Amino acid sequence: MRVELTDDPIHFRTRDWSDLVLADPSGTFFHTPAYLKLWWEEFGSGSLLLAFADEEERTVGACGFELVDDTLRFLGGFDVTDYMGPVGLPGREETVAKELMAAVMDQEWTSADLRGLSLDSPWLGAIEAAAAAQGLAVRRGEDGVAPFIELSASFDAYLAALPAKLRHEIRRKERRLAEGTGGFELRLATLGTLQADLDRFIELHKASPGPKGRFMHAGMEIFFRRLGEAFLPLHQFHLAFIEVGDRKVAGAIGFAFRNAFSLYNSSFDREFGKLSPGMVLVAHLIRRAIEQGRERFDMLKGDLAYKYQFGASPRPIGRLIVSRSS
Repeated sequence: MRVELTDDPIHFRTRDWSDLVLADPSGTFFHTPAYLKLWWEEFGSGSLLLAFADEEERTVGACGFELVDDTLRFLGGFDVTDYMGPVGLPGREETVAKELMAAVMDQEWTSADLRGLSLDSPWLGAIEAAAAAQGLAVRRGEDGVAPFIELSASFDAYLAALPAKLRHEIRRKERRLAEGTGGFELRLATLGTLQADLDRFIELHKASPGPKGRFMHAGMEIFFRRLGEAFLPLHQFHLAFIEVGDRKVAGAIGFAFRNAFSLYNSSFDREFGKLSPGMVLVAHLIRRAIEQGRERFDMLKGDLAYKYQFGASPRPIGRLIVSRSS
């Protein structure tokens, strides 16, 4: 096995590793070259480093890195990319990780901060062992929690499996919103409505108090708009609203990829806050994911109380902190 390292972004396209993302059980939307290319174009601040592990004329592993000052990171940053790290053929994680770590030893870095590795992925242990084999000091850390729901075969079965209190609250919130507004509808953005729908979603987001409202700065707005433009036509980007009359009172962005729907970001109209339109929207997105045959509803990073009101289970995300002698 040999590893090719390149800093040329053309290889997002010419060495497209989407097939590895689909082959790897740990592969997610965030590992795809299309997503990482877009992220790099908007937020990349260091030196790009794409690594490809090749064996017998085929690529068996791939990973994007960014070198920021003297720190090596997985490509994707710390703010908007929930899962990061390598992808590869199942069963080859240890070998690929070993060769990747050996290859990046030739780069000029003194520490590595490798985040976004779920604890149930074989990559965490494989990279940890590979770094230690290079004589590096390695320490495991935490990179948050990504609660998720293993979906049932039907929405009724999902509700039935919940504790009675949670089931009652989901139904009560939907009933209260309907009674308090005279009725509501779930509406999805289309290619024809995307720009106007993003305008409303961003307006709601910026109106949020505290850090949530400040999150949607000009650069982030461009990133969200590009996500919609790039991935809505592929049926991977979904922007949904709870609509009361002609007013959108809650919105959510999610990604449909493989057997999972991932809830990425949300916002709601504060004037309707007491009616919990955002919670009702999440329940409808869970229903829709089940109807589409998804097996998992991933609520992504953020150990927030509302996620557990839908019966989510915590999924710890790991981090490897690596240091080398200068």
